[in-house]
Amino acid sequence: MADDHHYDVIIIGTGAGGGTLAHRLAPTGKRVLILERGDYLPRERDNWDSTAVFVKGKYRAPEFWYDKHGNEFPPEVNYYVGGNTKFYGAALFRLRPEDFGELRHHDGISPAWPIRYEDLEPYYTQAEQLYLVHGRHGEDPTEGPASGQYPHPPVEHEPRIQQLSDDLEKRGLHPFHLPIGVNLTQDENGRATHSSVCIRCDRVDGFPCLLGAKSDAQVICVDPALKHDNVTMVTGANVQRLETDPAGRTVTRVVAELGNGTTEGFSADIVVVACGAVNSAVLLLRSANDRHPGGLANSSDVVGRHYMRHNNLALMAVSKEPNPTRFQKTLALNDWYLGADDWDFPLGGIQMLGKSDADQIHGEAPRWAGAVSPDMPFEMLAHHAVDFWLCGEDLPLPENRVTLDKDDDIHLALDEKNNTAGLKRLQHKLQGMLGHLGMHEHHLLSHSIYLHKGMPIGATAHQAGTVRFGDDPNSSALDVNCKAHDLDNLYVVDTSFFPSIGAVNPSLTAIANALRVGDHIAARLR
Repeated sequence: MADDHHYDVIIIGTGAGGGTLAHRLAPTGKRVLILERGDYLPRERDNWDSTAVFVKGKYRAPEFWYDKHGNEFPPEVNYYVGGNTKFYGAALFRLRPEDFGELRHHDGISPAWPIRYEDLEPYYTQAEQLYLVHGRHGEDPTEGPASGQYPHPPVEHEPRIQQLSDDLEKRGLHPFHLPIGVNLTQDENGRATHSSVCIRCDRVDGFPCLLGAKSDAQVICVDPALKHDNVTMVTGANVQRLETDPAGRTVTRVVAELGNGTTEGFSADIVVVACGAVNSAVLLLRSANDRHPGGLANSSDVVGRHYMRHNNLALMAVSKEPNPTRFQKTLALNDWYLGADDWDFPLGGIQMLGKSDADQIHGEAPRWAGAVSPDMPFEMLAHHAVDFWLCGEDLPLPENRVTLDKDDDIHLALDEKNNTAGLKRLQHKLQGMLGHLGMHEHHLLSHSIYLHKGMPIGATAHQAGTVRFGDDPNSSALDVNCKAHDLDNLYVVDTSFFPSIGAVNPSLTAIANALRVGDHIAARLR
């Protein structure tokens, strides 16, 4: 193999894990190769078009996976530089300290992590600095201690959302400013504003940002990393398998199909997989050999198992007063995250979604037939819409798993009713407050178009858990540094490593962990 094909580190994937790791390693001077399956997402008007993004799914990967019954479905995956962060809502929450310990839920146990909140806390602070997070530590009584304040003040609520926050406080609750990663400016009073940077800041949640004002992995990490001469990226590189030495202890070759139709091999002292929880498991399973008949890093038979993706509900309430809010994603509520007076188990959290528009609502019209007054046109309904995102914890069941069939097709088995009782109670609590929040009491509508009609099994935006880390090689694939127990130079740094998923967006935890693992790899290379 030619010497220019050998690197110190190969990183496969450019999302929250892989992109952040590349940024961490770039200043070391070590030769880093990034392999990305997709290309740069084109900057075009359709980036902000609801019909193109949500109804037609223009940027979704044109592929199908299969459920446990063999029925095909389109997964919510996007293959571009920056990974799924190009489309995420940039809500960057820390897990609660309790999430790192064992938590009892209605349907079972959420297992403890091999590290504590305190171990990851310094990296959470660094991650918030790196990804330009706006927020204010201390507002949410469920959050853990923070060694540093957010780098930017919270994005101020617009009037209708400020009224919602005030009404929640009147009910004895603790709404707080949602921590969000966006590149905004500050007014003369030091308050974060959006009008002067991103004229369409309502196009954050689920949209790629036409102006590069959203803190995605491409903008924040990959592009700056590539300014270093020692960092190289190959796009259109679909990695097919990892090959090992005869003893099966070291990955010696990364084989990728390139965009020109050729197959090429690359090698490195250290290989890092960060393809997303499903595709990382698929790559390890596809790389089976005589020494690893069940797939790489899979002597424990956990690779592909314990798939999690959150129990989510996207809901739209109808405000009695108009809601002209442009940037709606500024408020969250965690009062029932760990339990309630009438429930001994965690319920989850509530946060705001990006503002619905008439095109999104029109796409949902068949589902909402009869639910809304027929004399209210879609434009008027959109003007009164207030959008919520309810998030509950999914439990890591071993039978929820990713597998490959003989034709190399991806199968995803999922119990869609796993641990949903808490989420239903959370919805009931929101429903019961509508009249006190200035909403029509009977208009809380399912809003699945936010996920390309994929709220059931196809909703893979928060995928995690398929290559879990732990102290015991018999029950985990990775050690505490996210290195495979079975191999000396293989790491996994996307959300695959999660033993549990909590009930907040997983991106910041993946980012913080990539910084942590990056420090470990940098020390190893020295």
